[in-house]
Amino acid sequence: MTLLVVGGGGREHAIIKKLRENSEVETIYALPGNGGIAADAVCVPEIGAKDIGAIVDFAVSHGVDFAVVAPDDPLALGCVDRLHEAGIPCFGPDAKAARIEASKVFSKNLMKQYGIPTADYRVFDDPAKALEYLRGADFPIVIKADGLALGKGVLIPQNLSEAEDAVKSIMEDKVFGASGNEIVVEEFLTGPEVSVLAFTDGTAIVPMVSSMDHKRAGEGDTGLNTGGMGTIAPNPCYTPETAKICMETIFLPTLAAMRAEGCPFKGCLYFGLMLTPKGPKVIEYNCRFGDPETQVVLPLLKTDLLTVMRAVESETLGQLTVEWRSGAAACVILASGGYPGHYEKGKAITLPDTLPENVTVYHAGDALTAEGALVTSGGRVLGVTATADTLEAALRDAYAAAGTIDFEGKYLRRDIGRRALSLQS
Repeated sequence: MTLLVVGGGGREHAIIKKLRENSEVETIYALPGNGGIAADAVCVPEIGAKDIGAIVDFAVSHGVDFAVVAPDDPLALGCVDRLHEAGIPCFGPDAKAARIEASKVFSKNLMKQYGIPTADYRVFDDPAKALEYLRGADFPIVIKADGLALGKGVLIPQNLSEAEDAVKSIMEDKVFGASGNEIVVEEFLTGPEVSVLAFTDGTAIVPMVSSMDHKRAGEGDTGLNTGGMGTIAPNPCYTPETAKICMETIFLPTLAAMRAEGCPFKGCLYFGLMLTPKGPKVIEYNCRFGDPETQVVLPLLKTDLLTVMRAVESETLGQLTVEWRSGAAACVILASGGYPGHYEKGKAITLPDTLPENVTVYHAGDALTAEGALVTSGGRVLGVTATADTLEAALRDAYAAAGTIDFEGKYLRRDIGRRALSLQS
């Protein structure tokens, strides 16, 4: 089979490596891919992930048998719709269903209408009215840009002054572009956070192994929000009892709500959850695999990934038994110094000749020079993932491997998984 994966980050690298395990797969094209992905797929750097027309033309002209659209932007832009129109089976939601992530207003209104537990909220398209509301609000409070913002469109002001700055930044300065035309202002929830990705064909749903993301740039969960500085799986806070509650009150009701709205969701639906004193609540939905959650979840998948994806596309997921490996996985992100703010690119990357069998390096933000050298090209450069029988061992091996990799300005958090380990003890 010939496959196509849209995207060029660590998540896409994890997907590609897992798809390669299927013996039927002969060729995988990555559009655009990156320097490290080039070792596992045929990268087409001249076609960007948002160039929908070029993606479809390429898929048709290269006889692609199955496509995977991984990032949020092309999903929201209707890449799956266009591929289907061209007769190419693919994994991912259509544009109408992708609104569950692409519009915070849509998803919050969906949850309110169908009784899915989430934080209380207000929606504003006028900064003056938002500020008027915030002057009487309790802090801390959560302010979200309505549209896609590379995982950085959520701010948590601790006081009115910070809230005023947040509204100005999002709605007036347009730091997230048109995504900030509307904002959602939410109550601040407390409790452990859990990420649960799930395969779904619109009716059947198969939750993946739970995970814990570390969003803040600094240790001790300080500093700015990033796209994620590391992950562990499974999340010790997510007990079988909690999973049962989430299935009954959140997962199945969400699928039913999307069907009722005429936009059934097929693909990977990401549930960002907060386990509050009043029970699990939805913080956010994503319409795709999380990054870097994918880098710890897929290594624990025992069932062939392509088989699962094809079952989602053919709406036969309910007939498939999806199995997972025991043990744990940990991913440590190696980032460029300064991320998520300004950082320099083009720094030479030094990788070890060999890695332990249980360690994989997923390439997220790197490129190949004309001479074939690997250099940094993004904020999050590499994701070093280890699997082991225990979380403690997975973290030890991931950090040991991370120490053998070098580039100028390399930055990593040293406390990934520390909170999870404390919960296990």
